[in-house]
Amino acid sequence: MEFDGFTYLKFLVALVFVLGLIAVLTVIAKRLGLGNRGPIGRGKERRLSVIEAMVLDSKRRIVLVRRDDREHLILLGQAGEQVIEAGIAGGPATSHEKGPTGVIGK
Repeated sequence: MEFDGFTYLKFLVALVFVLGLIAVLTVIAKRLGLGNRGPIGRGKERRLSVIEAMVLDSKRRIVLVRRDDREHLILLGQAGEQVIEAGIAGGPATSHEKGPTGVIGK
């Protein structure tokens, strides 16, 4: 089976067409709100946010999550998730100065 220049040109045009089609469908999906793009309520204030995340080792990381005016310290790993501290009073200065309020252990 021998390929000439025209066959390569057809292949290249088909590849560019498919890549362009994927790009157009991606833009349409983003405009329709499909996928994980953030809060559902567009005009409302965000209720959920990740304050800080730190990698502990190759299998675990610890995440500080704020919901409304409370913060939660969560350990994420391959075996599952574990809440380390729940219901920490939110705020820039108070969240790191307060002691544990709801330690949950195994």
